[in-house]
Amino acid sequence: MLLAVGWSLAALVVSAVVLALLFQQAALRRFDQSLNELIDNLTTGTTVENGEVVAPALTDERALRAYSGRYWEIAEFRPGGKVAALVRSRSLWDSELHTPRDLASKFAARPGKPFAYSARGPLGEPLRAAARPATIYGHPVIFLAAEDRSPIDRDVRGFIAATAAAFLLLGLGLIAAVVIQVRVGLRPLFELQREVAAVRRGKAERLAHVYPSEVMPLADELNALVAHNQEVVERQRTHVGNLAHALKTPISVMITEADQRPGPLAEVVTRQAAVMRQQVDHHLRRARAAARTQGQGERTSVVEVLDELVRTLERIFRDKGVAIDWDAPDDLYFQGERQDLLEIAGNGIENACKWCRGKVRVRAEAAGPERLRLTIEDDGPGLTQEQREAAIQRGARLDESAPGSGLGLNIIDELARAYGGALTLGESGLGGLRLQVDLPRAEA
Repeated sequence: MLLAVGWSLAALVVSAVVLALLFQQAALRRFDQSLNELIDNLTTGTTVENGEVVAPALTDERALRAYSGRYWEIAEFRPGGKVAALVRSRSLWDSELHTPRDLASKFAARPGKPFAYSARGPLGEPLRAAARPATIYGHPVIFLAAEDRSPIDRDVRGFIAATAAAFLLLGLGLIAAVVIQVRVGLRPLFELQREVAAVRRGKAERLAHVYPSEVMPLADELNALVAHNQEVVERQRTHVGNLAHALKTPISVMITEADQRPGPLAEVVTRQAAVMRQQVDHHLRRARAAARTQGQGERTSVVEVLDELVRTLERIFRDKGVAIDWDAPDDLYFQGERQDLLEIAGNGIENACKWCRGKVRVRAEAAGPERLRLTIEDDGPGLTQEQREAAIQRGARLDESAPGSGLGLNIIDELARAYGGALTLGESGLGGLRLQVDLPRAEA
């Protein structure tokens, strides 16, 4: 659109300038023709009597009226190239027509040809003048004619103004036509963009709009790509499930057998099997999250998940007297699976309930058109900067006396990063730990 508008405006400007120059040249040619006719009349009737040049009696009334704007003069070259008047029109009164200093060289370059130039009149008015060399009875003379060019300049300015206005309207019309043409022509692509965005956000499963023949092959290919991605994701999920069953059962058997046969070897087997189980859970969780984020978009209501979690955790920590203050907009949706949001929010709120003195605050809010932010705070002892960095590490437990596996914050961090988000730990306004998770947001 910008390229078309730029080229159109450039073409219009060049055309307007060329038309103005052509009009000005045509007007000057007509003006010069009038001056040459005056010089022809002078040349025809001029004679030499008693060694003096005598001009004919012309009937041009303007040439008889002082400073009328129409002038003529018969002159000759003096030593040094200076031009001196021999006879002049009454309109010049006591003035002479100005000539270029290099008039002689101009004549020498074009012998016998008239020379047109611009000059100033007796009253300072702009003149268009013409000069022609001639020889009258062996006496070399110069015939000069000039006229006020103000009318021509006014006509040229008027033509330029009219042309500029016409070309301005034409330019505005062309710009409007280009904009309309591009918007109408690209409307199917804009519709395609909206449909693809709807599929990405989980509001549609495929492109259903009927497009023009030029765009329909692209829509069909996109539908095929969506179907292929869904098939790949389903295969990944199947493989993940199969791998989970294939690995967890032998590990459980190893742990059971080791428990039944106490001893140093059994302790090593039990310890290493527990590490293997953590590794399996860790990588399976990341694989499931990655498969979900690459598949068809899903929407999960944040309010429903938080309400369910808060009810459950308040019952679990009833003996501790934990009060959970939570708030989230009804139209806030997580772009992902419900189970993943349950793990993220559940681990975060459970960790806060475990370490708080009695108060937990949970806030979910929109952090932009495509992001949401979940903030969980408690009034517990909190963590130092070094402890915050260590707490995210897999299996890290800052207090061995507290129950748990040390995987809660690491699970949140892994799931958040799998969805393109991030986990941030900081100091809470309640005095304890502030846990902030940025996640993708789905449209309501």
